[in-house]
Amino acid sequence: MDKIFLPHLQKIEPHAQFVFSFPIIESSLGRKYYAKVGSLSEREQFVGEAESLRAIYNAAPGLAPQVFAAVGPDNPATTSERPYFLSEYRNITSLTSNHKAGEELGMRLATELHVYKSTMGFGFHVPTFCGATRQDNGWYQTWEECYSAMIGSLLAMLRDKGSFSELCTKGEQVRSKVIPFLLRPLEIQPVLLHGDLWSGNAGIDSLSDQPVIFDPSSYFGHNEADLAIARIFGGFPHSFFEKYHEYLPKTEPVDQYELRADLYELYHYLNHTVLFGSSYAGSALRKMTILLGACA
Repeated sequence: MDKIFLPHLQKIEPHAQFVFSFPIIESSLGRKYYAKVGSLSEREQFVGEAESLRAIYNAAPGLAPQVFAAVGPDNPATTSERPYFLSEYRNITSLTSNHKAGEELGMRLATELHVYKSTMGFGFHVPTFCGATRQDNGWYQTWEECYSAMIGSLLAMLRDKGSFSELCTKGEQVRSKVIPFLLRPLEIQPVLLHGDLWSGNAGIDSLSDQPVIFDPSSYFGHNEADLAIARIFGGFPHSFFEKYHEYLPKTEPVDQYELRADLYELYHYLNHTVLFGSSYAGSALRKMTILLGACA
């Protein structure tokens, strides 16, 4: 694997020597890098992660690790070249109890990442992966269309499993009734999202003491959708949400904010049902019942 990364490293540090101890590479000048190589079947995952991180770094420099080299979306070597990834190394500690870092993360999301707009519409230019689940992405003119397609893709995966008929039936009702009711009236721009922002994908850089986010599944959508999984699994200090909305107020109509939060959380409950089975199906059904009742 040294041969894959050495040309890229020499461009960054022409006069350095490198010690390879994968996934860490250390240079004689003191810099550290994170490197990995995947199987041929993992190419889309590597591309999706690298393109997501590059977009986040462009929107908010330093908030995510900088990618120095990775297999690209237009690289024709799809069958003969194993996917690779090279980024800066960040030593990351827990964000959970650090209120100052939580505030900083909330501010940076609100003032940098979630104001970085797409000129193409809602969606993303390559597939990305929320956990192991492939998000097809592509581009949509409206947020309603984009989010309905995202939910529809998960419902199709659940139908293929053959044991979630009630969930799929109610899910289609959410697509036909709830999504138009809650999302069609919104006056929003497509902004860059992390896409899988739970506490396991956020932390503090131990050197700078600044927040950092990683393992994204990015797309351009409604900023409030990026807060959903953080609510489900916790791990973010309350100061994160307070500071976020101090800089980026809740979208109008504000009285539907909690219903939109339920709708955005539904995506992750459905995805976890796809990934881990029926233990999450009950939570997804409860969200659907709340949403269908409120939007009847």
